[in-house]
Amino acid sequence: MKKSKQTKLVVVNGIIAAVYIALSVLVFPVASGAIQFRISECLNHLVVFNKRLMWGVLGGVLIFNLMMSTPMDVLFGGGQTFLCLAIMVLLEKFIPDIKIRLALNTILFTLSMALIAWMILITAPEPVAFWPTYATTALGEFVVMAASAPLMYYIDSRIHFAKQV
Repeated sequence: MKKSKQTKLVVVNGIIAAVYIALSVLVFPVASGAIQFRISECLNHLVVFNKRLMWGVLGGVLIFNLMMSTPMDVLFGGGQTFLCLAIMVLLEKFIPDIKIRLALNTILFTLSMALIAWMILITAPEPVAFWPTYATTALGEFVVMAASAPLMYYIDSRIHFAKQV
Protein backbone atom coordinates (compact mmCIF):
# COMPACT_ATOMS: atom_id res chain seq x y z
CA MET A 1 0.00 0.00 0.00
CA LYS A 2 1.38 3.39 -0.94
CA LYS A 3 2.01 6.00 1.74
CA SER A 4 -0.76 8.23 0.40
CA LYS A 5 -3.28 5.37 0.67
CA GLN A 6 -2.10 4.58 4.20
CA THR A 7 -2.39 8.24 5.14
CA LYS A 8 -5.88 8.44 3.66
CA LEU A 9 -6.93 5.33 5.61
CA VAL A 10 -5.66 6.83 8.87
CA VAL A 11 -7.37 10.16 8.16
CA VAL A 12 -10.69 8.56 7.21
CA ASN A 13 -10.63 6.38 10.34
CA GLY A 14 -9.82 9.47 12.41
CA ILE A 15 -12.81 11.26 10.92
CA ILE A 16 -15.04 8.27 11.66
CA ALA A 17 -13.83 8.25 15.28
CA ALA A 18 -14.52 11.99 15.56
CA VAL A 19 -18.02 11.58 14.09
CA TYR A 20 -18.71 8.71 16.50
CA ILE A 21 -17.65 10.87 19.45
CA ALA A 22 -19.66 13.88 18.24
CA LEU A 23 -22.83 11.83 17.72
CA SER A 24 -22.41 10.24 21.16
CA VAL A 25 -21.94 13.60 22.84
CA LEU A 26 -25.02 14.87 21.01
CA VAL A 27 -27.18 12.34 22.89
CA PHE A 28 -25.00 12.15 26.00
CA PRO A 29 -27.75 11.79 28.61
CA VAL A 30 -28.81 8.52 26.95
CA ALA A 31 -25.46 7.46 25.49
CA SER A 32 -24.42 5.37 28.50
CA GLY A 33 -26.08 3.42 31.27
CA ALA A 34 -28.97 1.00 31.46
CA ILE A 35 -31.01 2.95 28.90
CA GLN A 36 -28.84 3.60 25.87
CA PHE A 37 -29.69 5.27 22.61
CA ARG A 38 -26.31 6.00 21.02
CA ILE A 39 -27.07 7.15 17.49
CA SER A 40 -23.35 6.86 16.82
CA GLU A 41 -23.82 3.09 16.82
CA CYS A 42 -25.10 3.44 13.26
CA LEU A 43 -21.43 3.71 12.28
CA ASN A 44 -21.02 0.03 13.23
CA HIS A 45 -22.51 -0.68 9.81
CA LEU A 46 -19.46 0.79 8.07
CA VAL A 47 -17.64 -2.52 8.55
CA VAL A 48 -20.26 -4.21 6.37
CA PHE A 49 -19.13 -2.08 3.44
CA ASN A 50 -15.41 -1.75 4.19
CA LYS A 51 -13.56 -3.78 6.81
CA ARG A 52 -10.76 -1.20 6.99
CA LEU A 53 -13.18 1.27 8.61
CA MET A 54 -13.55 -0.81 11.77
CA TRP A 55 -10.62 0.99 13.40
CA GLY A 56 -12.34 4.37 13.23
CA VAL A 57 -15.48 2.97 14.84
CA LEU A 58 -13.50 1.17 17.53
CA GLY A 59 -11.39 4.27 18.15
CA GLY A 60 -14.52 6.39 18.55
CA VAL A 61 -16.00 3.94 21.06
CA LEU A 62 -12.81 3.78 23.10
CA ILE A 63 -12.22 7.53 23.14
CA PHE A 64 -15.84 8.40 23.97
CA ASN A 65 -15.97 5.83 26.76
CA LEU A 66 -12.62 7.04 28.10
CA MET A 67 -13.79 10.66 28.10
CA MET A 68 -17.39 10.29 29.21
CA SER A 69 -17.79 6.98 31.00
CA THR A 70 -15.85 4.56 33.18
CA PRO A 71 -12.72 2.45 32.67
CA MET A 72 -14.95 -0.64 32.78
CA ASP A 73 -16.98 0.80 29.90
CA VAL A 74 -13.77 1.29 27.95
CA LEU A 75 -12.96 -2.38 28.51
CA PHE A 76 -16.44 -3.85 28.03
CA GLY A 77 -17.71 -1.41 25.39
CA GLY A 78 -14.47 -1.55 23.45
CA GLY A 79 -14.35 -5.33 23.75
CA GLN A 80 -17.96 -5.75 22.67
CA THR A 81 -17.43 -3.46 19.67
CA PHE A 82 -14.17 -5.14 18.65
CA LEU A 83 -15.72 -8.61 18.94
CA CYS A 84 -18.76 -7.73 16.82
CA LEU A 85 -16.80 -5.84 14.18
CA ALA A 86 -14.22 -8.63 13.92
CA ILE A 87 -16.96 -11.25 13.49
CA MET A 88 -18.49 -9.16 10.72
CA VAL A 89 -15.11 -8.87 8.99
CA LEU A 90 -14.77 -12.67 9.11
CA LEU A 91 -18.33 -13.20 7.84
CA GLU A 92 -17.70 -11.02 4.79
CA LYS A 93 -15.91 -13.95 3.09
CA PHE A 94 -18.90 -16.25 3.55
CA ILE A 95 -21.82 -13.83 3.14
CA PRO A 96 -21.42 -11.65 0.06
CA ASP A 97 -24.91 -10.10 0.24
CA ILE A 98 -24.63 -6.69 1.89
CA LYS A 99 -28.28 -6.59 2.98
CA ILE A 100 -27.92 -9.89 4.80
CA ARG A 101 -24.70 -8.66 6.45
CA LEU A 102 -26.49 -5.48 7.56
CA ALA A 103 -29.23 -7.58 9.15
CA LEU A 104 -26.68 -9.89 10.80
CA ASN A 105 -24.70 -6.91 12.06
CA THR A 106 -27.87 -5.51 13.63
CA ILE A 107 -28.65 -8.83 15.30
CA LEU A 108 -25.07 -9.39 16.44
CA PHE A 109 -24.72 -5.98 18.05
CA THR A 110 -28.15 -6.30 19.66
CA LEU A 111 -27.36 -9.69 21.17
CA SER A 112 -23.92 -8.58 22.32
CA MET A 113 -25.46 -5.90 24.51
CA ALA A 114 -25.56 -8.71 27.07
CA LEU A 115 -21.90 -7.81 27.71
CA ILE A 116 -22.86 -4.21 28.43
CA ALA A 117 -25.75 -5.30 30.67
CA TRP A 118 -23.37 -7.59 32.54
CA MET A 119 -20.89 -4.72 32.97
CA ILE A 120 -23.68 -2.52 34.37
CA LEU A 121 -24.71 -5.36 36.67
CA ILE A 122 -21.23 -5.75 38.18
CA THR A 123 -20.39 -2.04 38.37
CA ALA A 124 -23.69 -0.47 39.47
CA PRO A 125 -23.50 1.20 42.88
CA GLU A 126 -26.87 -0.32 43.75
CA PRO A 127 -28.18 -3.77 42.73
CA VAL A 128 -29.70 -3.97 39.27
CA ALA A 129 -31.40 -6.88 37.54
CA PHE A 130 -29.69 -8.33 34.48
CA TRP A 131 -32.69 -9.05 32.24
CA PRO A 132 -34.38 -5.63 32.44
CA THR A 133 -30.98 -3.97 31.90
CA TYR A 134 -30.26 -6.23 28.95
CA ALA A 135 -33.71 -5.55 27.53
CA THR A 136 -33.28 -1.77 27.60
CA THR A 137 -29.72 -1.74 26.26
CA ALA A 138 -30.53 -4.29 23.55
CA LEU A 139 -33.70 -2.45 22.54
CA GLY A 140 -31.83 0.85 22.16
CA GLU A 141 -29.11 -0.86 20.12
CA PHE A 142 -31.64 -2.66 17.93
CA VAL A 143 -33.61 0.52 17.18
CA VAL A 144 -30.48 2.46 16.19
CA MET A 145 -28.97 -0.37 14.15
CA ALA A 146 -32.21 -1.40 12.42
CA ALA A 147 -33.24 2.16 11.61
CA SER A 148 -29.81 3.11 10.30
CA ALA A 149 -29.19 0.02 8.14
CA PRO A 150 -31.32 1.26 5.20
CA LEU A 151 -29.82 4.73 5.57
CA MET A 152 -26.26 3.39 5.48
CA TYR A 153 -27.18 1.23 2.47
CA TYR A 154 -28.49 4.32 0.68
CA ILE A 155 -25.42 6.41 1.59
CA ASP A 156 -23.17 3.61 0.34
CA SER A 157 -25.03 3.60 -3.00
CA ARG A 158 -24.00 7.23 -3.40
CA ILE A 159 -20.45 7.37 -2.03
CA HIS A 160 -19.32 3.70 -2.07
CA PHE A 161 -17.56 3.16 1.25
CA ALA A 162 -15.46 0.32 -0.21
CA LYS A 163 -13.83 2.66 -2.71
CA GLN A 164 -13.03 5.44 -0.23
CA VAL A 165 -9.90 3.84 1.25
